[in-house]
Amino acid sequence: MPKMKNKAAAKKRFRFTASGKVRGTQSGKQHGMIKRTNKQIRNQRGTAILADCDAKIVKKHLPCR
Repeated sequence: MPKMKNKAAAKKRFRFTASGKVRGTQSGKQHGMIKRTNKQIRNQRGTAILADCDAKIVKKHLPCR
């Protein structure tokens, strides 16, 4: 039986909270900052809890955690 493996890309980008929710970086901050307002740029700092539909996909990619 082969080993179960994690997706390395997902492993680098997401972490799990103690309650099992998925935490990831804020979206929309990679490029095009000139178009964004200063308020948007400020609010997109740090990390956020992913929505349930997105968290389900991430959990499928990280079975051994």
